[in-house]
Formats: sequence, C-alpha cells, structure tokens
Amino acid sequence: MRYTLLLLLTALAFQTSFAQSKVDEYLMQQEQLKKTLLLRELDSGVYFMDDGDYVAADVKFQYVLDHIKSVPSDLTFFFGKNSFFLGKYKQSIDWLNKYIQLKGTNGQYSQEAVQWQKKAETEYVKQKTQDPKVVGNILSTNYDIDCGPGGKVTCPVCKGEHVVVKKAAFGNTYKTCAYCDEHGWLTCAEYNLLLRGQLKPKNTE
Repeated sequence: MRYTLLLLLTALAFQTSFAQSKVDEYLMQQEQLKKTLLLRELDSGVYFMDDGDYVAADVKFQYVLDHIKSVPSDLTFFFGKNSFFLGKYKQSIDWLNKYIQLKGTNGQYSQEAVQWQKKAETEYVKQKTQDPKVVGNILSTNYDIDCGPGGKVTCPVCKGEHVVVKKAAFGNTYKTCAYCDEHGWLTCAEYNLLLRGQLKPKNTE
C-alpha cells in the first residue's frame, strides 16, 4: 500500500513538474515572439525615417519604447536621430548620448551618433534663444536601457577611470569614484539606476 502511494506521489510530482516546464516554455516563446514583433516595428520606424516620414517613424519608435521590456541600444540611436528631424533637440541629445555611453567609439553608429549629437546641441542652443516654448521631451531616464550581451557599461561619472578629478585653486584633487567597480564599470542595473539618480554611492572611505 505504501509502495503504491509512493508511486502515485512520484508520478504526480513528475506530471506537475512536466506541466510547469511546458508553461515556462510557452511563456518564454510568447516573450520571444513579442520581442520579434517589436523589432519589426523598430525596422519599420527606421524605414519611415530613411524615407523622410519622421512623424510616422516617431509613432513606431514610441510604440516600441512603450512595449519593450528593455530598450535595445540601436533604438537609442534611431530615436535620437529621428528626434533631431522633429526639432526635439534636447530629446535628441539625450538619446544619442545614451547610445554613445553604451557603445563608445566601437558601435555601428557611433561616429554618426556623435555627429548628430553635435548638430542637436547647436540647434538646441538656438532653440532656447529664439523659442521660449518648451517642447515635450521623452527622456531615456524613463526606460530601462539594454546594455548589450556584456551587461556592463563604462561609468559616465568617472569615464571609466575609477577616479574622479576635480579642479581646485591649488591643483587637482583625486577621489575614488563612488559608483563603479575598480575597473570603471557599472552593471546594467546600476547604470539604469544612475540615470534616474537612484544609485546610492558606495562607501569609499
């Protein structure tokens, strides 16, 4: 009797585990499908942008931003570039800066991102001088940024040097960066918290 009961319990546990694995597999497939569809929307936005339809591109990019779990680095570039064409220069600077922080000089669009960022900065100065109206901006701090497969980003506070240099009256002062590791890196989670001003400094004493 006990042996039979043990067999039944074992079989039940196996079936429960198997069913759970099937549920997990299904959810993973659905998540992957959702991401694939969103990346198609991103590609569609790039097509509209290249075709000069910046408003349609903006709709596509914003849809992806509103529905994707973690913002891919390519979207930070395309959304920043398209924002320039819409006259949203502050927004453009913000998103292009995120791409540059994530990819440095080695990204596929790094050189182009720097060029568009400089143009946006120039136009933003003109805009503030000539047009006092505030343009509504969608800033990157409202989203989780995907840092790529490496999962780490150069610390924007110390520029990856692990040391913060401050100019003083009697020479420079040097202080260990309170945010990154000893190699000047931030994890992706730390980077996103830093962007929001929520990353607490480490005790460097």
